[in-house]
Amino acid sequence: MSLASKADRKAAADAAAWMFNVVTSVGIILVNKALMATYGFSFATTLTGMHFATTTLMTGVLRWLGYIQPSHLPFRELLKFVIFANFSIVGMNVSLMWNSVGFYQIAKLSMIPVSCLLEVVLDKIRYSRDTKLSIAVVLLGVGVCTVTDVSVNARGFIAAFIAVWSTSMQQYYVHHLQRKYSLTSFKLLGHTAPAQAATLLVIGPFLDNWLTDKRIYAYNYKTASVIFLILSCTIAVGTNLSQFICIGRFTAVSFQVLGHMKTILVLIMGFLFFGKEGLNLHVVLGMIIAVFGMIWYSNASTKPSGKERRSSLPTTRPQKHGNLGESNEHDGKV
Repeated sequence: MSLASKADRKAAADAAAWMFNVVTSVGIILVNKALMATYGFSFATTLTGMHFATTTLMTGVLRWLGYIQPSHLPFRELLKFVIFANFSIVGMNVSLMWNSVGFYQIAKLSMIPVSCLLEVVLDKIRYSRDTKLSIAVVLLGVGVCTVTDVSVNARGFIAAFIAVWSTSMQQYYVHHLQRKYSLTSFKLLGHTAPAQAATLLVIGPFLDNWLTDKRIYAYNYKTASVIFLILSCTIAVGTNLSQFICIGRFTAVSFQVLGHMKTILVLIMGFLFFGKEGLNLHVVLGMIIAVFGMIWYSNASTKPSGKERRSSLPTTRPQKHGNLGESNEHDGKV
């Protein structure tokens, strides 16, 4: 196969992976918004536990059918990942409760420079000037169209700080573990989803009760709310898998930068389905700036000098796997 043909196939797989992530992420946000706002299911942490339980069921069925072969992930690595991931989920929920929407958005934007710092320090990545400037343009654009009122307090700042660093570490570890232990997205998800489901389903009801003063056991389940709950859990399987695929194929920084396209799409979908309140020239200008920055970043980061690694990460001896494939390129075909 020619180099041009391989490059075209990789580009198509990359585009499919991003589209998979964008569609499932935007879909789950809209479904969860309806579930919480319309049907009053405000138990965000427990809902996330349900998402991972459904994902665990999916990976279990695929393993039983022989599509996922056995693989190894040291318990110490799994424990670190679950700690970062669960602190990320809890931290983001608490940060949203304790901070203004504006500061919450600023905290989310700060994940990009934090992820850059992790790659520079841990992976010895060197960014070109164009890559740095394009990231700054994306931050500016998303900030313009999402950040409104900004107020902060001590406990809200601490929650946001924990959320930002734990989320950045979790996303860094997705890429790190896939490379180090030669794990496909399916296999890594098969290791992490059961542990996250078990911990979140245990602490979720208590945390949600503390945050909302409501008990999930007292929630009045109706047919419509149950349908939306099942739909949310189903879409979450794709969201979780697509996140691992995209971070595995690219990096946590690229996932964060280009992932803000989802923020733009969610804003647009919100204006279309939930009313045009808040839509103004200020927001449209921010969207245009952000999209321009994402296109610039895509071009800058793919150039040979866009992101350079000064040292390579040692990997464990690759295992022979079948069916779902060994390479991350196969993940993009899901």
